[in-house]
Order: sequence, then structure tokens, then C-alpha cells
Amino acid sequence: MLGTIVNTIAVIAGALIGMSLKKGLPAKLTDTLMKGLGLCTLFLGISGSLKGNNSLILILSIVVGTIIGEVIDLDKRINRLGDFLEKQFSKNDGSISIAEGFVTSSLLFCVGALAIVGPLQSGLTGSYEILFNKSMLDFVAAAIFASTLGIGVVFSAGLVLVYQGSITLLSQWIAPFLTDIVIAEMTCVGSVIIIGLALNMMGITKLRVMNYVPAIFVPLILYPLLNLLGISF
Repeated sequence: MLGTIVNTIAVIAGALIGMSLKKGLPAKLTDTLMKGLGLCTLFLGISGSLKGNNSLILILSIVVGTIIGEVIDLDKRINRLGDFLEKQFSKNDGSISIAEGFVTSSLLFCVGALAIVGPLQSGLTGSYEILFNKSMLDFVAAAIFASTLGIGVVFSAGLVLVYQGSITLLSQWIAPFLTDIVIAEMTCVGSVIIIGLALNMMGITKLRVMNYVPAIFVPLILYPLLNLLGISF
């Protein structure tokens, strides 16, 4: 768990530094930065989406994951939590909610191959090299995003701890299912969701992004099921 703990601390430290920078930024500049970060997020989403090898897996994952997300209504639950935290901690002008900062940064820190392979490496071999490298990247990203998105980025560290920590602790059992092709498809699905997130950040759409998040994990179940049925891609 050391690698995940270091990663969590790096996110918190970076976010706190970013929040200190946020105080001196005028509203107009904050809005422009937000759209600029949206463009960067769009680039990250497009880059990651190209890692997938099969569009049918992507489509099935989005469909199944969205149905699950809508039934559970994750977006509504996250926004409720954000509203509660807003009342407890937020002192900003309310232009950017804690929920928005939490959702945006959580997806960026938890979607991608490093967030899966790093904890697996940590749990299976005791090596923290990937997670330490990811920690440095997340530290910089947290500082940049917190300068615009505020305290919501700090709370995303909790999800990093739970998500990556779970993979580390369960690595012995889930490693056989997390093949290179499954990780690539999970990254692809998550990156497509990040594209939607970027469009929200730029004010183009108002997608309930969290309701798509279950789709990220569908390839993990879909590939073993297809293999069991004798269907290969």
C-alpha cells in the first residue's frame, strides 16, 4: 500500500498548493483557465481512447455501464455529497462546485493504465516504481486543477486511496483477469468518458458523467464472459 499512500499524499499536497494559487485569480481568468484545462482534458481523452482495439467492446461497455449508472444514479449521489461538503468546507463564489472538482479530478487520477498497472505491480511484486512516477504526475496535475476547481480536488485523493488500494489488496485474485487487452479496453472506455468530461468543462455539454463511470469496469467482466461463450475478438 505504500505506493498508493504516497500517491494519495501527492494529490493532497498538489491540490493544497493549487488552492493557495486560486485565491489570487480573478473570475475572468479562472473561467479562461477552466476552458483551457478542458481542452487539455479533451486531448488526454482522445489519446487514451485510441488504446482500445475493438469498438464493439467500447459500445457494449458504454451501454451496459450507463444502464447501471442510471439505475444507481451515481451522478445524483455524488452531487448530493458535493452539496454537503460545499456547506461544510467551501468558501468560494459557488461558480465551481465541490462535486465538479471531485468528479473531474477523480476521473483523471483513476482512469488509465498507470492507475491499474501500478497497484498491480505493487501488490504482486512489492515494487512501487510505477506508482511513484504516477505520484509525481498527479502532484503537478492536482496543483493545476485545484487552482481552478478548488477543494474538490483534495477530496478526490480519497477515491485514489480506495480505488488503487483495492487493486493492490486484491491483486492476487484479479491479476489473471486484468490482461493487457482488458486494461487497454478499460483505458479506452474511461478515456471516452473523459472526453465527455472535457466537453462539460468547456461548457459545451452538461453530461451526467458519473453515470457513465460503471462502464469502465464492464470489460473486466465482458472479456471472461465472451471467452466462456467461445467468442473471441
